[in-house]
Amino acid sequence: MFIRKMLGLSAVGVLMASAAMAETQATAWTDLNLRAGPGPYYMILGVIPASDVVDVQGCLEGASWCKVTYGEIEGWAAGDYLTSIGEETPTALNVVGSKVVVKTVTYDGKQDEAVLAGGSAGAVAGAMIAGPVGAVVGGIVGVVAGVAVTPPDTKYITYVQSNPVDTVYLDGEVVVGAGIPEPVVLYPVPDSAYSYIYVNGVPVLVETPTRRVVYIVR
Repeated sequence: MFIRKMLGLSAVGVLMASAAMAETQATAWTDLNLRAGPGPYYMILGVIPASDVVDVQGCLEGASWCKVTYGEIEGWAAGDYLTSIGEETPTALNVVGSKVVVKTVTYDGKQDEAVLAGGSAGAVAGAMIAGPVGAVVGGIVGVVAGVAVTPPDTKYITYVQSNPVDTVYLDGEVVVGAGIPEPVVLYPVPDSAYSYIYVNGVPVLVETPTRRVVYIVR
């Protein structure tokens, strides 16, 4: 059994929203985790595939988390990776500089350990380096090159799954192309150009020289 480091969130509990603004829809521009709460340490309820549409109930003010419904599942997703529908250019919902207007929601009250991935809360180890590189500038989502990879040899995936390490929680969501900050220890995958880490409850393969996530082991 390995110990998980947890990130605490000051706002947790009952959802409230302004009725003055209409619910909107958005598209995930990369495979995106759907979580039980607005933070990287909450349980993953499912994955929104790239290009799929979600209904957005609203986003937290000053934080990149939005309350969404995907199919029959209701949860929270990172607004940095949700793009507006009907805009002339793809625009992220909840990043600095975004011009998309959505409801503001709050998430206040008692922490519910049932929805925390590790059962408790602690300190964040750092912040995910914005990724994919150059993908969002002023809220506008651009063309992202060089971040998608062919699934690696299954022996590497087996190694990562068979050799779990302490989970580190970083501020941000796990997506292909996101960067792991320097202070975080990466673990080498033998006979490969990869390292790996368990981050935000998910094992990932990392390109060692760039420290960029190249594959998410689901």
